[in-house]
Parts: sequence; structure tokens; C-alpha cells
Amino acid sequence: MKRRHLLQTLAATPALLPAQQTTPSPDENVVLAVVSPDFAGLPVRRFLTPDQYATLQSLADLIAPSIDGRPGAKEAEAAPFLDFLLAKSPRDRQALYQRGLDTLNRTARTRHQKAFAELLPADANALLAPLKAKWTYSVPTDPVAAFLRAAKADIIRATTNSRAVAEANVAGRRRATGLNPYWQVIE
Repeated sequence: MKRRHLLQTLAATPALLPAQQTTPSPDENVVLAVVSPDFAGLPVRRFLTPDQYATLQSLADLIAPSIDGRPGAKEAEAAPFLDFLLAKSPRDRQALYQRGLDTLNRTARTRHQKAFAELLPADANALLAPLKAKWTYSVPTDPVAAFLRAAKADIIRATTNSRAVAEANVAGRRRATGLNPYWQVIE
């Protein structure tokens, strides 16, 4: 079959099919339900346990707090995004986060008899001492330090690339269309 004949046949095919759709009459009002995707539902915990998730939320708020009205990790919903991202991440990344969050919780319970998420910021900052060490290119040998370093980078990236920060940038500065891309979970 020649290409021209094939294209003519494909172009004529819709004309051969019976019309199944009915168009509404001009007197009928068609009502469409419109729902913003942001209000369709609350974020669902996907990978982390409730204790790990609470620890991640607290850690994110300590690493990227809201300053001078600028959105922080809490407003940017960095923890729900990272939970979603971890559910789709390689197994070694998942294990790094699980072990790190569990170790932070265990250390907090040993030292303060409270979970990490329940600690005051001063007590929680004492547990984040590995983040104060001088940065090097090599990955820390201490598993907690390696986790904190990876989590800090992920939290900052998730916060700065969020919709809340993009909207705050547009509201506070000159309008720069297309220069503020942000992440959004689509499922």
C-alpha cells in the first residue's frame, strides 16, 4: 500500500463512523465541576512510618525555618514531598533515611526521654552537631553525619523549589514569568 493511499484512508475513517456524541441544545446549561488540584486532597504518607515522618518534619523545620515572612520547609511542605520522593527512590537512599531518622529518634529518647519531634529547638540542635563540621567533598564516615548531610541538601532543595517559595518570589520582586519553576506531586 502506498503512503498516499494509507493517509487518504486514515483521513476518511472518522467520516465513516457514526456520531455517538450528542451536542447539548442551546437551552441546556452544562455544569462542570471545577476543583483545584491543591484542594483535591491532603498529602498521604507514602513511605515513612509516623515516627520517622514526624522526625523528618521537625528536622526540616530546623534546617529551613521561615524567616522574615519568607516560607520555610513547613510552609513549602518539604516533608510530604520528600516522603513521596523516598517512595520512588533507590533502596540505598531509602535505607539511609530510615536509619538516619530512627537513629535521631533513638538518640533523642536516650538523652532527653522524648522523641526528636517533641524536643525544644535548643535540644534538637545539639543532636545536629555533625552539620556544624567543616564541609568536605568526601562523604562522612559516620552514618548519622552522612544522613544529616544528605537530608539537609534535600530539604533545602525541596524548600527552594516549592510553590510557596516561587509565589513569595513573584510577590516580593519584579515579575519574572517562567523563572520560578517548582515541584508538585502529580498522581
